[in-house]
Amino acid sequence: MKPDRALEAAVPGEARRTGLRVRWVVVGLLALGVAALIAFWDWNWFRPLVEAQVSAALGRPVSLQHFDLEPGRQTVVVADGVTVGDPPSSPAGTPFATIQHLAVTVDVMAYLKGRQIVVPLIAVDHPVIDARREDGKPNWVFPALASKPGAAAGAGPQIGDLQISEGSIHLLDPSLKADVAMDVATSARRADGERQIEVTAKGTYADQPITGRATGGALLTLRDATHPYPIDLEVANGPTRIHLAGTVLNPMAFAGADVKLTLSGPDMKLLYPLTAIPLPKTPSYQVSGNLDYTSGRVLFRNFNGRVGSSDLSGTVQVDIRGAKPVLTGELASHHVDLADLGGFIGSEPGRMSTPGQTPQQRQELAKAEASPRLLPTKRIDIPRLKSADIHIKYRGDQIIGRGVPFDRMTAVLDIDDGRIRLTPLSLGVGRGQIEGTIDLAPANDALYRLRANVGVQHVDLGRLLAATGMTNGSGTVGGRAAIDSTGNSVATFAANGDGSVQLVMSGGGDLSALLVDLSGLQFGNALLSALGIPARDQIRCFVGDWALRHGVLSTRTMILDTASNVVSGSGDVNLDNEMLDYHVATKSKHFSIGTMPTPIAITGSFKHPSIRPEAVPLLARGAAAVGLGFLFPPAALLPTIQFGVGDDAGCAPLAHRQK
Repeated sequence: MKPDRALEAAVPGEARRTGLRVRWVVVGLLALGVAALIAFWDWNWFRPLVEAQVSAALGRPVSLQHFDLEPGRQTVVVADGVTVGDPPSSPAGTPFATIQHLAVTVDVMAYLKGRQIVVPLIAVDHPVIDARREDGKPNWVFPALASKPGAAAGAGPQIGDLQISEGSIHLLDPSLKADVAMDVATSARRADGERQIEVTAKGTYADQPITGRATGGALLTLRDATHPYPIDLEVANGPTRIHLAGTVLNPMAFAGADVKLTLSGPDMKLLYPLTAIPLPKTPSYQVSGNLDYTSGRVLFRNFNGRVGSSDLSGTVQVDIRGAKPVLTGELASHHVDLADLGGFIGSEPGRMSTPGQTPQQRQELAKAEASPRLLPTKRIDIPRLKSADIHIKYRGDQIIGRGVPFDRMTAVLDIDDGRIRLTPLSLGVGRGQIEGTIDLAPANDALYRLRANVGVQHVDLGRLLAATGMTNGSGTVGGRAAIDSTGNSVATFAANGDGSVQLVMSGGGDLSALLVDLSGLQFGNALLSALGIPARDQIRCFVGDWALRHGVLSTRTMILDTASNVVSGSGDVNLDNEMLDYHVATKSKHFSIGTMPTPIAITGSFKHPSIRPEAVPLLARGAAAVGLGFLFPPAALLPTIQFGVGDDAGCAPLAHRQK
């Protein structure tokens, strides 16, 4: 072979070997580069990108001091020194939240296989949240996270375990007069492998000191409908106590609840800041029942308890879907003391002897007792009543209390946009009843327009007398009353009222015992003697007709017919200044010398009336006794008699005699 051909044959082999060496060098360099990249790679390089993405998702600035990633089947995302700022519209100040260390474990394979976001663990160290309402705007609302209209609801991430270490939350809301500090942490894993969420709170709410403690199950069970989620919550807001304990099958919707709620305190009115329901003043109370929630409705069902001396049971529902809450419910009491309901008319509820009364409540009762006014002057808070609509049906089976003539009570109460209606309010007395309708419509934010009508039908006189502890009697009482007025309290309604009152009593009763007891005087027998009434005198008929004009109740007719006398009355009752100016005289059916009766003057205030014989000459007294009260014969009142008692057997003779 020629030398040049041999050289040509050797060149390709050498070139191949050179190419292989080059390739190995390149591979080596690449491997070295990869090794170097792995050795020196820093996920923190992506921190600005992560900050930008999270800031856009939350709609507010987010910064990280350090970002890291631990790749794997379950990848761990780590962030240190996390700061979440306030909304752009908030004044500059402390950030909304800071987190010293955050580690989120994500199941990558679950996403690759089924596009499911599974987060087995979220570990949060030293989270601090500063929740504030400034200029009426809360900084804890994230509009960017709200569902868009028409968007399909997603399943959301499946979150497993939540681990919180030394967390704290500060809530400041001037509109609620709230300044509350909370500590949040999760407990160590229990024997069942789960951990509890534990929260303690201390501060002020509604200008009252508040403390609280709450424990809940592991977050892993929140979406597990087969695993009941435990809840245990205790809150003390001033003297009000709330205890909530039980389990919930679907905590995200608060559905399938087996939760017991206990409320207790000295006054249900203090529940307003917690419930937004404008309840009246009450004596001390404690009620317990089952709590549930579904479709924007809170249900407190099958509760039992007491309010003052009265028992209380029933079910109430609060619909919170609208602009203001709407409460509906049915309540009942087996035994009710009417004094416990005094808050509904603006008086101090309960009695000195009512169980659980606080020293302050006893002081208020003593103050009301010492007041020269009898009618309640407490103003109705119209703006507060407009904060919720209320629809309640109430039944009291037995009314307790010494000297109370009523046997039972029913009421249907509706409050719509501040308008109060009782349709009807019914009080049972024996076989009869006193039933009325009351309508209070707001005239403005300070005044109500009142229209009320009350009917008295077939009320047993014996039941009235028995309630006063006096002798038994028989007969029937009936009548009607109407009032049209403006005001903002019981006192102002009475002072401004126009209307009328008619009462009829037919057949029965012991007048002597009645007057002796009602006089409240030690000289009751002398009073009867002055009226010319014997120790025992049977009531045959009573007819009364009064006109109400601008708060003054004036007598049109007042006649009481007994077996031996006819007692008549005239005068005024001033509901504005609560003063009496009334006169009563007796006409004997069997005149005899020496038995000329003495007219009686009833004067003074409602609380401290004065009942005394009138100091007039004997002949003038006799003339007054003959003429007083007979200017308006009761014949025109026979329709009222029939309305009230169903017949006029006892009163017809008197009416015909006076024609």
